[in-house]
Amino acid sequence: MSDTYQIDENSFQPIDGERLRKSEQVSHKPKVLLLYGSLRARSFSRLMTEEATLVLSKLGAETKTFNPTGLPLPDDAEPTHPKVAELRDLVSWSEAMVWCSPERHGAMTGIMKAQIDWIPLSLGAIRPTQGKVLAVMQVNGGSQSFNAVNQMRILGRWMRCITIPNQSSVPKAFQQFDENDRMKPSAFYNRMVDVMEELMKFTLLTRSCSDYLTDRYSERVETAEKLIARINAAD
Repeated sequence: MSDTYQIDENSFQPIDGERLRKSEQVSHKPKVLLLYGSLRARSFSRLMTEEATLVLSKLGAETKTFNPTGLPLPDDAEPTHPKVAELRDLVSWSEAMVWCSPERHGAMTGIMKAQIDWIPLSLGAIRPTQGKVLAVMQVNGGSQSFNAVNQMRILGRWMRCITIPNQSSVPKAFQQFDENDRMKPSAFYNRMVDVMEELMKFTLLTRSCSDYLTDRYSERVETAEKLIARINAAD
């Protein structure tokens, strides 16, 4: 049973370890987009992303945060809507993302999901999220839970992101921020720093070879089949 007769040998490629080890070095700051999932005036998911932004900047990243205010529901507007276009441009700009959502009714918020739903798997020949590093975080009104981060992990994999192992879940978030809306020193703050460190490490490790990391045999076969069909049609 060692004969892999099903494989298209023209599309099959051995793994090129040197291509991973000697990939082109990128010198600019890692570009990180942060999304949060609440429109409240005192949104703890927004405050959490603001703290993460400060840590990422200290670690050497360039950050941008998308404000979901005014973003229409998916399919309730054209992709040319200014907020949709802004979100998609930011995703295309980024090399890594942070998604932070409150948990509502045991799940991520609709606001968080709407942002993700507006991000397509492909824009023409470009896959805007494929190969980009993702970190997930959630804030809770009550006891600690992991429903939102678990759901976002599923979405991250579906969007072909490199979702890092670490994550952050903050219980009773209203107790973790002071009157100046700054996160208090705590084990939960330290865990958020851990997540941002890991996000940066994975981004620096993979961004110069993400195209190769996400190069797939099945897609090479499909491309070859389309090329053959086009040539045969021309004949």
